[in-house]
Amino acid sequence: MALLSDTLARVKPSPTIAVTTKAQALKAEGKDVIGLGAGEPDFDTPEHIREAAKRAIDAGKTRYTAVDGIPELKAAICAKFLRENGLTYTPAQVSVGTGGKQILYNALMATCNPGDEVIVPAPYWVSYPDMVLLAGGTPVAVECGIESNFKLTPEKLEAAITPKTKWFIFNSPSNPTGAGYTRDELKALTDVLLRHPQVWIMSDDMYEHLVFDDFEFCTPAQVEPALYDRTLTCNGVSKAYAMTGWRIGYAAGPVALIKAMAVIQSQSTSNPSSVSQYAALEALTGPQDFLGEWRKVFQGRRDLVVSMLNEAKGITCPKPEGAFYVYPDISGCIGKATASGTVITNDEVFATALLEETGVAVVFGAAFGVSPNFRVSYATSDEVLREACARIQSFCASLV
Repeated sequence: MALLSDTLARVKPSPTIAVTTKAQALKAEGKDVIGLGAGEPDFDTPEHIREAAKRAIDAGKTRYTAVDGIPELKAAICAKFLRENGLTYTPAQVSVGTGGKQILYNALMATCNPGDEVIVPAPYWVSYPDMVLLAGGTPVAVECGIESNFKLTPEKLEAAITPKTKWFIFNSPSNPTGAGYTRDELKALTDVLLRHPQVWIMSDDMYEHLVFDDFEFCTPAQVEPALYDRTLTCNGVSKAYAMTGWRIGYAAGPVALIKAMAVIQSQSTSNPSSVSQYAALEALTGPQDFLGEWRKVFQGRRDLVVSMLNEAKGITCPKPEGAFYVYPDISGCIGKATASGTVITNDEVFATALLEETGVAVVFGAAFGVSPNFRVSYATSDEVLREACARIQSFCASLV
């Protein structure tokens, strides 16, 4: 009898975490490494949020809570959806989990049966396909290349839907590309979904507040109210509020689905951290002015990275609408060799050689389903980004 389950053979560890871990290990060895792999803001959690957590501890808010969230936080989430997205939900329609990842996982575990298909536009966040596999479903990746700015077209969505399709996972702005869908682009997709009533929509809005220039964020149930009853609108405090370690995500959707997700959570983690919930409550109800200030910083970093990477030989780097990632194309580097003789046959080889020869850690594109590319997280200082991009420029210039 084997120790490990057959299910485990269907999935792999997160490549983004693997890159970050490797970069940290090299740093610990004393090597000069710049890690651009982690999707994590470099800002501290705002003081008023930290203080709310301390008050919760001092007030003894350290015991079990309701399985899927305290009433106060659920009410604040309902207010947030109404205020920012024009969506009306009741607390019974809200689930709070241990990070956005658990929210998505719970929904898939609660709904997927063997043979169910889940459409995942590629490039995709690395965890989407593996979570579908863990839930017993079949991920259906639909490649969206640089020619469409890494966005899914209605024609490709229509072609991917079959009688077995249960979910369509939508992420805007996107991890890993930063691409954001305009209202018209999203409406074209929702028009397709209206024709297929068996398809549920899972909208991952984690980067909602990280949008630049004049881009206006919108979410599927907001754009097409007729899809409200089969949409799970997911979000969290990790990215916008620099609370990645606090592990609070949330979602709103039909009561039956929310109840099913609560059953999964009740037999896995139980409630999210009580203290983190009170911190998230303050995040959603307290001052929001810093969001605009941080957005300006991230936009400046985006512009810096896009400009410098487009000056690198063999690289094309589109300018994304949001998040804090860019997803450069390295077609011009494929087939060339490094000074040490390594032939760049794909983006994984490129990323490995870049790390070994320059100390810059990025995530190779194959991990996200579209090659030849790599992902850069620019959630770090201008100084670090300039140095990293200069090293990438030198590396590309050295290829022959």
